[in-house]
Amino acid sequence: MEERRLSAIAVPLLAWYDRNKRDLPWRHTRDPYRIWVSEIMLQQTRVAAVLPYYRQWMEALPTAEALAAVPEERLMKLWQGLGYYSRARNLQKAARVIVEELGGVFPDTYEALLRLPGVGEYTAGAVASIAFGEAVPAVDGNVLRVIARTADIREDISDAKVRRTFRALLEEAMPREEPGKFNQALMELGATVCAPNGAPDCGRCPLSGLCEANRLGIQTELPLKSKKAPRRVEEMTVYLLRRGDAVALRRRGEAGLLAGLWEFPHVPGALGEAAAGDALASWGLTALDWEKKISAKHVFTHVEWHMTGYLLTVRGECPGFTWADREALETLAVPAAFARYLEEVRRALDREEND
Repeated sequence: MEERRLSAIAVPLLAWYDRNKRDLPWRHTRDPYRIWVSEIMLQQTRVAAVLPYYRQWMEALPTAEALAAVPEERLMKLWQGLGYYSRARNLQKAARVIVEELGGVFPDTYEALLRLPGVGEYTAGAVASIAFGEAVPAVDGNVLRVIARTADIREDISDAKVRRTFRALLEEAMPREEPGKFNQALMELGATVCAPNGAPDCGRCPLSGLCEANRLGIQTELPLKSKKAPRRVEEMTVYLLRRGDAVALRRRGEAGLLAGLWEFPHVPGALGEAAAGDALASWGLTALDWEKKISAKHVFTHVEWHMTGYLLTVRGECPGFTWADREALETLAVPAAFARYLEEVRRALDREEND
């Protein structure tokens, strides 16, 4: 039943895509490098957020050779704000494989692409089909949702076996002459019409007449997906320490969350001013002026940071801190988790310069 229903989707889907696809820069190229970078950036990230990063990246690193050679600090700065920083590191690892082991030749098959660091089944399928015309599916969350609804598949899409079933179904349904366009059309439909978090816009869907979920009125019930464990909450106290025209930063370790990035010093717990002062003393610093208290929150996939921040001027030295002035601050990659505090520090240093 699923095979017969899905075999009919290509013609209306591709016609709809020709009329309705968004004008995105990575859709104007067959360059596998540019398509690959766009696909990695788009993981867990909205198109609108990716666009300025993609343009800046391509101006700075237009080739795999440029990416392989760029210093890590510059790499992280180009990625700053996109989150999931391991994506950027894996991009560079893969670029170095392409340059150093493959002689600068980009892998041109699905199986070869899978051997690159950070490239999974979805990304390999997207690049292989769009850049090289290989008839392989690219199955992401948008595609799973469209197919589950169209074919009324009531199995848990979190299950790897179920995802393999979807992949096999799409291999049968895919037109061999336009596999890249077919994959992009499915992704576009899932992103813009057959969307998550609410009822899809079935009146605009080219597959509404073929869709079992639409016929049965169960669109919002599909796809089925097991519930994730609730995110744990971590409370911390963040210190925005000013000393003259500079602010204290420290570099995170090379493993774990936000590895290798720059952060404002912090300690566990939501501390009041008195307890927060004890941590300062342990660092060998003395508070001169507690200027401002700022609360912020950042949500990661598996954890939430609930932050209590203090902006204050200090004196003293701490061996683990780097003191960055306004210019130096803009060269260091500070993750989006600290965005609220980064803006406060920028304003404070700008005031310092203008006084």
